[in-house]
Amino acid sequence: MADYRGLTNNMLRNLLLGLALTGCLVVKGQPVTRLDYYIDQALQNSPLLKDYQNQVLAGQVDSQIIRASYRPQVTGSSVNTWAPTLNSGWGYDQAISNGGSFTTVVGVNKTLIGQKHLDAEYQTIRLQGQGIRNSSKVSEQDLKKSVTAQYITTYGDLQQLTFNRDVYALLQREEVLLKDLTEKNVYRQTDYLTFLVTMKQEGLLLRQLEIQFRNDHGTLNYLCGIVDTSATLLDDPRIQLQSLPDIANSVFFRQFHLDSLKLRNNRSLVDYSYRPKASLYADGGFSSTFAYQGYKNFGTSFGVTVTVPIYDGHQRKMQYSKLDIAERTRSNYKDFFTSQYSQQIAQLRQQLQATEDLIGQIDEQVKYSQTLIDVNGKLLGTGDAKIADYIIALSNYLSAKNLLTQNNITRLQIINQINYWNR
Repeated sequence: MADYRGLTNNMLRNLLLGLALTGCLVVKGQPVTRLDYYIDQALQNSPLLKDYQNQVLAGQVDSQIIRASYRPQVTGSSVNTWAPTLNSGWGYDQAISNGGSFTTVVGVNKTLIGQKHLDAEYQTIRLQGQGIRNSSKVSEQDLKKSVTAQYITTYGDLQQLTFNRDVYALLQREEVLLKDLTEKNVYRQTDYLTFLVTMKQEGLLLRQLEIQFRNDHGTLNYLCGIVDTSATLLDDPRIQLQSLPDIANSVFFRQFHLDSLKLRNNRSLVDYSYRPKASLYADGGFSSTFAYQGYKNFGTSFGVTVTVPIYDGHQRKMQYSKLDIAERTRSNYKDFFTSQYSQQIAQLRQQLQATEDLIGQIDEQVKYSQTLIDVNGKLLGTGDAKIADYIIALSNYLSAKNLLTQNNITRLQIINQINYWNR
């Protein structure tokens, strides 16, 4: 009996040491962080969302550039040449070169454009901006979904970890009682050793859950751009199923509408590009060869340029054909998205209902298992129950409880997938 007690004491010492090491990762009393905190951090730190914001600002600058390009353009130029001739007559013919020329002028040019044409170019910039903003909203939903999914996974780890800690504490209390009853020969040493093996296995599982929780928590911090390797307690996600908007009003469907407007606007730009164009120009300055009274060669000139397209090989029809093809492509994608969206939502709702039904059944199983453990625990204290029966009851309880946790997490993940489409 003395040798056996020494063996069990060593085993208990190793178990307690292992749990002391794992307990330093997450302990009760630590600050609790909520899902909103991680979502806010992810949105603030996302370089993609900042990129979209900068693209919107760049689009505003493009609109200003268009406005400026149709204002009078003022340029200055100076072209000066000298063509010397030698005394023996070598050099350019003076009738051609005039011995040189000196020109310095300031020119003004303005393209004449109709207001509708100008509005169409502005509309291009506006539609680009709206598309960028819509893409930003979709990316924001993607980020929220990813962060929420990882938060739920990590929260599930914490739930299992907390539960298994409670189970281990229960085993510790039972171990003290069984040890005393074994020393009094109420239970055999082999039964007691079987219980210790079960207890040690639970301790190893607890260590594994600690590692899993810490790894998933690190992934959560990584997704949110939080530079921190520590693990904190997580609050209940409190995710509720939200009502979904009409598909035509969602940000996911709006892109198809914007693409349709872009194609329509591009057709207008094609039409405007085949209309006559006119521009006014004027210049003033000094231009002289100094051949005769060069000081009088200050002057000005002005005029108008008109361009009328006549024939370009039917390129206009070709551009219309490209736009028609693009419209058919857009329509195909829209129809496919609509059918896939409806099917996916229906499938997710079906999965949610089945999971909730299963949770109810598992919850009843947990209650029965808990009752069986309580009964066996009382009988164990009086020596009227077998340790093997207690271990079996405990194993069934652990399986049912872990299954309940897994399905609760699955339920939250499904709700998260449905809520993704609520914008």
